[in-house]
Amino acid sequence: MNVRAARGAIVVSRDAPEALHASTEKLLHALLDRNAIAHDDLISILFTVTDDLRSAFPAEAARRIGMGDIPLLCAREIPVEGSIPSVVRVLMHFHTDLALPAVTHVYLDGAERLRDDLDAAT
Repeated sequence: MNVRAARGAIVVSRDAPEALHASTEKLLHALLDRNAIAHDDLISILFTVTDDLRSAFPAEAARRIGMGDIPLLCAREIPVEGSIPSVVRVLMHFHTDLALPAVTHVYLDGAERLRDDLDAAT
């Protein structure tokens, strides 16, 4: 087994707890599904949010879907001029047999433009 990390991001429709939680859950499920990650293979998850998202912690969404026993950390994204607003980013560490090039990074709901170097299907 190897230790790998998958990146992901999603644009949240509005700054409300239910919208932030729903978007975060969608992103987490996509990362888990696309990389075939079992709960027991998770190591930790780091979340960042842009300055305009203040209504809830994305880690709350992870706890709501059963990840309360996984180390979770939330932080603020660096407020770079011209950056995309309303974005939750995730860095998920996990154990896997996947080779490094096989790890799938997931960008959803407008966050795809953050990574023009990745296949648009991710």
